[in-house]
Amino acid sequence: MITIYLKQYNKIIRNADTSLFDELGYDDILWIDMLQPTIKEQKAVENFMEINLQTKQQVEEIESTSKYSETENAIISNANFFVPTEDGFTIEPVSVIISNEGVMVSVREAESRTFRETEKRLQINYRNYPTGYHIFITLLEVRIDYDADMVEFIARQVSSLSRDMNGENSIDKEILRRINRLQESTMLLRENIFDRQRVLSSILRSVRFPNDIYPRLQLMIKDVNSLINHADFSFQRLDYIQDAALGLINIEQNEIVKIFSIAAVVFMPATLVASIYGMNFPIPELHWKYGYLFAICLMILLSGATIWFFRFKKWL
Repeated sequence: MITIYLKQYNKIIRNADTSLFDELGYDDILWIDMLQPTIKEQKAVENFMEINLQTKQQVEEIESTSKYSETENAIISNANFFVPTEDGFTIEPVSVIISNEGVMVSVREAESRTFRETEKRLQINYRNYPTGYHIFITLLEVRIDYDADMVEFIARQVSSLSRDMNGENSIDKEILRRINRLQESTMLLRENIFDRQRVLSSILRSVRFPNDIYPRLQLMIKDVNSLINHADFSFQRLDYIQDAALGLINIEQNEIVKIFSIAAVVFMPATLVASIYGMNFPIPELHWKYGYLFAICLMILLSGATIWFFRFKKWL
């Protein structure tokens, strides 16, 4: 599906026919948004814009040059947008190309509230978006706001995990799995914010963007740095929670081992008595009518003395 945003009167053409490009020029178009485009639609946009769209593999590459680059004819920026789910995050790869004429082309495979919010802002006050450069910066601003929401979402989950762990009498595997999932989500989110930081830094060094954009970039970089600090704090807190959980598990295991050790030591004297009277040698007590009762009492007495000794040493 192709959505074309025209400059004149902020007109939006949804599900645009590719033949429409024969009637339009660069001065007519502000933004071409492609959602799950077909091969025919991709070819039509490439021929009209005289550019090559990024493949999915190129969009997902992690090199700095793949995230942001400037060619003779266009600016290319690729990013992974993260959407929170119950189990973590899903990744939405997005490619943005801005031609020298200021026309922005975005290619994506899934719906995103970032694009919906950007479109809403464009419709409310289209005069603030004279070029595709301004739309791209607004797209990044909205994305940073949602990144902040996801950082807060992670922080709330970490706090909830900490409360649940403090309320449990024992630590089970599910808590360790929750810790692992949150650590993975925090790392992915942190990498995503780092990519945003690198893109903003590259834009700040560029001379192609309009001058009124650069003050906004300074504020966005400050926001991104703040988000990185919050993500680092959440990750450090998860490390602390993980260490605490492993410590509690070790304590529980030590208690179990302690119980078995004490039980073994307590029954050692009784085992010794039983072993002595089980020997194949003539033993006087075997012919004594109170010999069996004497052996039982001796076992109980020695076991009781062992327990008393442990308590006296404060080992119990």
